[in-house]
Amino acid sequence: MPFARLATATTPTCHIGLGLAAVGRPGYINLGRDEDLGEDRSVETLRTRTHELLDAAYAQGVRYFDVARSYGRSEEFLADWLKDRPGLDDIVVGSKWGYTYTADWSTDAEKHEVKDHSLATYERQRAESDALLGDRLDLYQIHSVTPDSPALTDKELHAKLAEAAAQGLTVGFSTSGPTQADAIRAALAVTVDGEPLFRTVQSTYNALETSAAPALAEAHDAGLTVIVKEGMANGRLAGPHAPGALREIADRTGLGCDAVALAVILRQPWAGVVLSGAATTNQLASNLHAAVVDLDDDQLTRLAALVEEPHAYWQRRAQLPWH
Repeated sequence: MPFARLATATTPTCHIGLGLAAVGRPGYINLGRDEDLGEDRSVETLRTRTHELLDAAYAQGVRYFDVARSYGRSEEFLADWLKDRPGLDDIVVGSKWGYTYTADWSTDAEKHEVKDHSLATYERQRAESDALLGDRLDLYQIHSVTPDSPALTDKELHAKLAEAAAQGLTVGFSTSGPTQADAIRAALAVTVDGEPLFRTVQSTYNALETSAAPALAEAHDAGLTVIVKEGMANGRLAGPHAPGALREIADRTGLGCDAVALAVILRQPWAGVVLSGAATTNQLASNLHAAVVDLDDDQLTRLAALVEEPHAYWQRRAQLPWH
């Protein structure tokens, strides 16, 4: 498995990955993004910003990079960066299929992405990903599986994914929504010829939304690599948007709210990779301090009190505007 490369890494930050959702397209739902990116969001400006983030992340020990077909030009930006650095053989690249980017580089599109987990979409987007990333693509994930997703029951799709896995591609899935735990457990039950299909799971988990934790622990025990996304709750746990308890604890540690929020996730024994969604190199540097945050029992208890009811959390997320 390509994730064995991460297991042999010795830097404190090897369990922190960089996701490019926030910089691969001009519009996204993260709070504070207007200040992060400014007004110039041309393709070339965001390409340059992405490459700067990738350079900084690699220099500081990050070895997993996460993109998706629906993250605008994220695959293209990453592919360009990799082509200029052919000697980098110690990184892991993951992408996702199942959403199609439809905003056409606009921040005020009526729809920014369209979900479709059909076999036809997989075959089309796999070809698109392959054209950009080629053999640098290590992991291909079904994007945002929910319990009612046809990807959980489509045997023809499962056969195609198993074929890809037999050829060396790691096959995984991501989840979203208030019933992530149900989706994870349903995916763990998917087999082809008696063998489990999925080798990784990527789910939302943070100080506000912890409902997937038991299922993620089960996935870890079953041998899957667990990747955690949205550890900053789309900016709700950063800086001025953070709850008072988080701000107070961050002040005591001398580090940012973001570092403390990500450190809580890194403490979970099932967390293999925790994604930073940084949009600036300063944010990235602050995120990476999570690897050295030390929290005592009292602080952890105070942070645990921030947890929201899952449906309320996801309803709030659905209301975040695309900036």
